[in-house]
Amino acid sequence: MKRAFITGTSSGLGRGLAEYLSGSGWQVYGCSRRGCDLPDVRDRICDLTDYDALPVALDGLLGDLEGLELVLLNAGILGEINELHRTSLEDLKGIMEVNLWVNKAVMDWLHGWGRPIGQVVMISSGAAVLGNKGWGGYALSKAALNMLARLYGHEFPDTHITALAPGIIDTTMMDHLCEEADAERFPALARLRQARGTEAMPGPLGAAAKLVSVLPNLRDWPSGSFVDIREILDPDGYARLFGQRPPRR
Repeated sequence: MKRAFITGTSSGLGRGLAEYLSGSGWQVYGCSRRGCDLPDVRDRICDLTDYDALPVALDGLLGDLEGLELVLLNAGILGEINELHRTSLEDLKGIMEVNLWVNKAVMDWLHGWGRPIGQVVMISSGAAVLGNKGWGGYALSKAALNMLARLYGHEFPDTHITALAPGIIDTTMMDHLCEEADAERFPALARLRQARGTEAMPGPLGAAAKLVSVLPNLRDWPSGSFVDIREILDPDGYARLFGQRPPRR
């Protein structure tokens, strides 16, 4: 049986990934702040930013395993949509803590664990590249995450690592982005509102199915690369969004 470890399994994409993989015959191990309600997921409640408690939790959850086929570092926060000059350093540090340093802490534990890991996927975002107005702390943290993946690509020579943008997903985060945030001040929100309720914005389970389907394709890129899922599944849409020609492969 294949084994996967996922962070942030309590809701959103993380829960969708846990549900999809466990329903596809994987043994899923999860770590989340609120816990996962899926009966087949072996979940450990843990505040990932508690760097003293995190290794203890991972020891208890994964310590006896011989290895993992897949690690999905999904846990993250959006932060406030706002102009960067209106965003405090304290808020930026909080976003970086969850979206960047937590992933470093998990990767360091896995490195010390020293057992075979087939593939690591760090959940990134197109925001890391687009740099749209208002996405300050989130965009900065995901851009830094992309470099984290590249740097750890050198330190895990037998593991394929990708920072993957999974596309837009209809989660509770979208309730705020599509209903409350100011689309006049932040024009990128208009695209999200147009996509909600269409195939362009699947729910967590549908997004999980798409993500799992491209796992073999990710190995076409060098370990440590940033990949947007739309490069694989919708090259024309990717080209329109990023102003590039569709990739040739």
